[in-house]
Amino acid sequence: MKEQDQLKVTMPAGVYAQLRGDLETPMQLTIKNDRIVIQPATSDRLRSSWPAFVWPAAVSLIAAIGVFIYWLYLGVRTIPMTGGVSIASFTIGFGVVCGIGLFVGFFIQSRNDPENRFSKAVYWRNFPVIVVAFAIILGMALLGIFWVLGTLFPGTIFDPFTAILQFFVFMVLANIFMVQMALRINATTLSSLLTIVIVSGAVISMASNGSRRWWQYNLSFLGTKLASNAWQFNLTLVMTALIMVSLVDYLFVQLNAQHRKSWRLTTLRLLLTVAALDLGLIGVFPNNAQFHVLHDQVAAFLVTLILILIIGLRWLLPEVSKQFLWGSYAVGVVEFLMNMGFRLFRYPSLTAFEVQGFAIGFAWLLFLFSRLQNLIAEGTVAWPVVVVCEPELEAPQSSQKGQPQD
Repeated sequence: MKEQDQLKVTMPAGVYAQLRGDLETPMQLTIKNDRIVIQPATSDRLRSSWPAFVWPAAVSLIAAIGVFIYWLYLGVRTIPMTGGVSIASFTIGFGVVCGIGLFVGFFIQSRNDPENRFSKAVYWRNFPVIVVAFAIILGMALLGIFWVLGTLFPGTIFDPFTAILQFFVFMVLANIFMVQMALRINATTLSSLLTIVIVSGAVISMASNGSRRWWQYNLSFLGTKLASNAWQFNLTLVMTALIMVSLVDYLFVQLNAQHRKSWRLTTLRLLLTVAALDLGLIGVFPNNAQFHVLHDQVAAFLVTLILILIIGLRWLLPEVSKQFLWGSYAVGVVEFLMNMGFRLFRYPSLTAFEVQGFAIGFAWLLFLFSRLQNLIAEGTVAWPVVVVCEPELEAPQSSQKGQPQD
């Protein structure tokens, strides 16, 4: 945009000061939901968030000092990478506790900030689920990192000073990650969280049961008593369901604010919420002997719900495009053919049918959530804007004291 074509807005100095900028700060004007919003450009807003980096470093430093004093108290002269008293054990323990503490603190601060546009739409009823999900993700990430380091450098030991420096670095990275997530929770973050939880949980469950040849049975075997650490697989399904409920709640609160609330949106929201809860019930009732029939019925009902959603898109989803509609129909046809092929011809195998069917259905749900996000974002346009500060008026004469000013 040429300089002469830029928008110019003149406002009083007192009003301009509330933008938390100066005359050299690039500003941005946004129109959304029939409102005009003027704020510093994204990069400048991010540069002003220095507490998001200072607090993680300060908390990490305090934790490092405490851990170092504890190591001196124990009288240890060398610290291994992994093990009982090791860099890994202390980083995972302190990292999860400190990370969650910072996450909660920064989320509450940003949630109560009237200028925040990310966390504002996340309701308190969803907050506990989000906190638990991020705690699990952080713990799993740290476990995975140190598992890889322990495999690459087996038997590695360090002197206390080197070990505490590594502890500090890992703590800073973990804390910064949690703070940044707390400040940027939106539909995209929740969708990514949904994907990370289900994929990582399933992969870990498959890997831990590799020696038991779980694929010779079915996917549900990972949640049964015969599986190793079956709780991981079942917890993954329950956490995925809760995050999906939070995501649906977030999206439809935004949609109802932008589109007139109707029975179509209410029905679509209800179907997605029921599908999420049904997914959680698959983890609550694993495919053990006492729950076998109930497990199969719950799993079959989830497939039915997906097909109902696909068929009803034409009437339930606002402004649905033909491309997305026909793509959804193609997914429904593939799911139906796979289901009939397995039931009539036992092809593909039960494991292949469950894995492929779930992967296709879950991918379609992510595309649907992406489409809902696009509906929320439609009509939002931003332009660079030059803000001119109006000169301050001269102080009023003493004789005019008490008179109203225009």
